[in-house]
Amino acid sequence: MNSKLKWLVALIALQAMWVLGMVVTHEWRLRSGARVILETALVDPRDWLRGDYLILNYKISTVPMNLISGLTTNSPAPGTPIYVQLSRQGSFHQIDLADMRPIAAKPGTILIVGQVSVRSDWPMASQPGSDRGLLVDYGLERYFVSEGKGSPRGTLTVEASVSTSGNALIRQVFLEGKPYREAMRSQRQ
Repeated sequence: MNSKLKWLVALIALQAMWVLGMVVTHEWRLRSGARVILETALVDPRDWLRGDYLILNYKISTVPMNLISGLTTNSPAPGTPIYVQLSRQGSFHQIDLADMRPIAAKPGTILIVGQVSVRSDWPMASQPGSDRGLLVDYGLERYFVSEGKGSPRGTLTVEASVSTSGNALIRQVFLEGKPYREAMRSQRQ
């Protein structure tokens, strides 16, 4: 084997390992993370290149200013990390407190890490520093669905998996308490 072929094989092997590593990491987060149930409000956009998707707005997406510690300014820059502690209150997880500095979750709570956000496509979005709260993205705001399945009628809830480092992934979306795909099949019939 000449050296160019060896380099090509090595490059392809590294790329394959990288893709496999991403899949394994994603699956590990889904399986090992703490499960949280979140209330949502729906926005239903369509992207001509990517298809139908749901933009999910959570109650925890607006963090009340009186619950945030460690603020050095009333308007943190978009992308600034924020650490939010959640606890189960009734059927859903709600915000207990938030901090701009890293914190440890207390027993019986879950720590989720988000980023300060400013989005123009978000309905009822409060701007950072407003008296309503700080708008936060958790990486759970988009859920891609099958073509023609992006117009649900009813209440959406999300089951998310939150790793010990605070990163979150959507496990499943529910429409009126049923898994999204199953509920949308029922609505179409």
